[in-house]
Amino acid sequence: MTRGSFSSTILLAIALALQAWLAPASAQDEAPAAATAPLLVVHGGAGVDRGDLSAQEEAAARAALAAALRAGHARLLAGDPALDAVTAAIVVLEDAPQFNAGRGAVFTHEGRNELDVSLMDGATGRAGAAAGLRRVRNPILLAQAILEHSRHVMMVGEGAEDFAAAQGIELVDPEYFRTDRRWDQLQRALAREADEHASHTPAARPGKARTGTVGALALDARGGLAAGTSTGGMTNKRYGRVGDSPVIGAGTWADARCAVSGTGWGEYYIRAAAAHEICARVRLSGESLAQAAGAVINRDIPAAGGDGGAIALGADGSVAFPFNTPGMFRGWIGADGVPHVAIWRDEALPQP
Repeated sequence: MTRGSFSSTILLAIALALQAWLAPASAQDEAPAAATAPLLVVHGGAGVDRGDLSAQEEAAARAALAAALRAGHARLLAGDPALDAVTAAIVVLEDAPQFNAGRGAVFTHEGRNELDVSLMDGATGRAGAAAGLRRVRNPILLAQAILEHSRHVMMVGEGAEDFAAAQGIELVDPEYFRTDRRWDQLQRALAREADEHASHTPAARPGKARTGTVGALALDARGGLAAGTSTGGMTNKRYGRVGDSPVIGAGTWADARCAVSGTGWGEYYIRAAAAHEICARVRLSGESLAQAAGAVINRDIPAAGGDGGAIALGADGSVAFPFNTPGMFRGWIGADGVPHVAIWRDEALPQP
């Protein structure tokens, strides 16, 4: 074979290889993307015990969870992105006084309501968060506005509320957030604190003073994920305390494979970077979503002294509901269009 014919053969082989490589790619680009069955997952907080709720209160909480699931799922069925579905679901939960978010937020030591929130879009990595809110009716709407219309990720206090007003987000009198149930919880917490001080006993664990945080995760028809979390924080909190809920990576995380919203003793979720840690285990260690979520929530956080729960959603449609307390308000809705809701540990919740 001459040098010229050898070169021609090499060039022909390269051309054929490129053609074979490019043809499937072109065909794949032209083919429609595989449809994903939309899925929405919510929680209304871990830590609840059977003795905490009357029959009427339990029924109201279940109804609110179901309403939130329907509201978010409707957005998914309309073809809206996961981010909008998460926001729609959390608005319903913030308006429901059964949960420690929005209307039913707990009181600080000084007798105020201070709200924290975060939202993250897994498809783009964008996030919005706010803390120390006192007048924003639906904090999750502010989180979405920060995500979509701001150069920043987190805003706090009056500055965050100024931005909310500029974005046309509804502000209310702080009295809007007051409920008798939460006020009574503060009075009991103050009485316990006074007794502890008088007897020189160590401060008690916060316990049920921090239950009721809400969250939502969504998987849209394009395979995009989003996560959001909203809370009133901890009853009797002081000094501008901020927990994990508005901290991206601690209480909320979403990426291309995994979305998480946490609920529990926030200080321990911050230290563990709990929401991000769950998704990092899925991405880096090859663990299933259930394995990763269970390891963080039911092993790492209790080992450090904390407790709580979380919801987790994978891009493959897998879900996990780990918690280490007697109950956690939780639920999901998928292809059947039926809200599936549970509270107690011994209560069966079917898998999507």
